Amino acid sequence: MYETLYSRREMLRRCGMGFGAMTFATMLADQAQGSVENPMLAHPTHFPGQAKHVIHIFLNGGASQVDTFDPKPELEKWAGKTLEGGNLRTERKTGGVMPSPYKFQKYGESGIEVSEIFKNLGECVDDMTFIHSMHADVPNHEPSLMLMNCGESRLVRPCLGSWVTYGMGTENQNLPGFVVLCPGGYPIKESENWRSAFLPGVFQGTHIDPNSKNVEDLIANVKNSQLPYDRQRAQIDLLQKLNERHLDKRSGDGQLEARIQSFELAYRMQMEATDAFDVNREPKHIQDMYGEGVHARQCLIARRLVERGVRFVQLWHGNGQPWDNHDDLEKGHRRLAGQCDQPIAALIKDLKQRGLLNETLIVCSGEFGRTPVVELPTPGANAGKVNGRDHNHYGFTAWMAGGGVKGGYRYGATDELGFKAVEKPVHVHDLHATILHLLGFDHEKLTYRYSGRDFRLTDVHGNVVHDVIA
Repeated sequence: MYETLYSRREMLRRCGMGFGAMTFATMLADQAQGSVENPMLAHPTHFPGQAKHVIHIFLNGGASQVDTFDPKPELEKWAGKTLEGGNLRTERKTGGVMPSPYKFQKYGESGIEVSEIFKNLGECVDDMTFIHSMHADVPNHEPSLMLMNCGESRLVRPCLGSWVTYGMGTENQNLPGFVVLCPGGYPIKESENWRSAFLPGVFQGTHIDPNSKNVEDLIANVKNSQLPYDRQRAQIDLLQKLNERHLDKRSGDGQLEARIQSFELAYRMQMEATDAFDVNREPKHIQDMYGEGVHARQCLIARRLVERGVRFVQLWHGNGQPWDNHDDLEKGHRRLAGQCDQPIAALIKDLKQRGLLNETLIVCSGEFGRTPVVELPTPGANAGKVNGRDHNHYGFTAWMAGGGVKGGYRYGATDELGFKAVEKPVHVHDLHATILHLLGFDHEKLTYRYSGRDFRLTDVHGNVVHDVIA
């Protein structure tokens, strides 16, 4: 049987008595040796960027913009009425206008209005930029999650965190460069949200369930209770030599290279992971500032990770799609915001007081927003309920803080009822381009050659929103 598919390295090795491979090896030697052996070593970006780390807070399920950060007084005037011209088409049938059940209040010197359910976060508005004119492609969870995380709604592509670690590496070789914290399991689309796809496997996210307070339960088998470190080191060295021999015959095998790197990282994590994930080492006044519960714990873990040089940390609200309040929105959103309002505000304040906010970009959104009109009862789904909102990809809000963005700033706008982005629309590709720019990347030049094409996070789209940059 003939092998029909070769990697480029394998092709060079087999052509011309191996002289092609020798030439390629010489070319690699001209690069920094560490960057060839360990792709996670920190390396320069296209230009100096203010942000060095990213914390991506994901309100999965789709938080309602008109009940959180985009107040629309006109909803009261139109209460119960049908919109002229009809409602925009969403996933399910919708009816008359539904006013927000929450009150809004102005905060800070900027006077930005925030819902009563995010009163702690309201205290931070002077450090935040709100993009009120976000829009996506479709009103369905799966493709919208993929678009927000991977820049592609249909096919599995490398996610934002993978692109960032591919472009920058990470500052701490004893911890994963890209950590995903999701309480209780996986969100919709599971690990596809943080996969590296065709990028080398070393750049994919490391999922951790922060529900446990015991560090050794957070990271299974993080410590070897049977062997001391020196014996483990000897075992790892032997194993790596055998793996390298195996790799020599299979050059360019990304999965094998990633596995070798993972063994080394797992050994090094014993030294630092137990410290980084142990929030009990924080002073009591810091723990009290974040509050109780899993969201307080994962926000504090996020700060401890970026403080130790981890490049990208993603915080999910929980498994499934908790913010997907098709019914009982008043109770649902109030409960969910109550779980994360204090911890997120504490994260911003804590980073700021430590001098880390300027170099840490915090991004928060869902995969889309929700309709300003009520969702009509649907047999088998929300029968009998008339107080929820449907998915809305036409217009929603994302906010950012730190990392070089303006503070106390609002960009773009939805219409008078909050249904559709009408002023300075920002697509998800534009948000990704802006995040990469803040990190020091030209999003059109951060590419990876795969299957005969140069791929990038923003595909063939995306414009940097320069107005939100300080």
